[in-house]
Amino acid sequence: MPESLTRLLADASATEACGGKLAARLARAASTGACVWLQGELGAGKTTLVRGLLRGLGHTGRVPSPTYTLVEPYELSAFHVYHIDLYRLQEPSEADQLGLIELPGDRVLLLIEWPEQAKGHVPPADLVINLALAGARREARLTAQTATGTAVLTEF
Repeated sequence: MPESLTRLLADASATEACGGKLAARLARAASTGACVWLQGELGAGKTTLVRGLLRGLGHTGRVPSPTYTLVEPYELSAFHVYHIDLYRLQEPSEADQLGLIELPGDRVLLLIEWPEQAKGHVPPADLVINLALAGARREARLTAQTATGTAVLTEF
């Protein structure tokens, strides 16, 4: 069973497609809920990947970056999804005001951008996705942190 894998993504469309492919695996492996951390520099494609993931789970509406709202909730048939962006936090403890520790549960999918901004104040990841710019392309490194994450990668 793989614990880590890397995918090269040609452009934003490929990044979104990667998210869509990941959605099907998450829907099967994470019926009891899951937490995905998204890491990478500004512009690496974190929100683009989330957009594809949400589309893959059946969301048809707009997918804005939660940079200013911090949390964007989505009620879908498979999951209650919370897209969280912690980039603007000044102190890790500010995440406590968002109630993130209370969110995990059955049929809850947490997608957390910039989790390093709130070390110790966010739920642990089942899967970490690190996106990096690689010339004109992007590189996505997916690393399982739990059995749920490993199940997702095994099917990916």
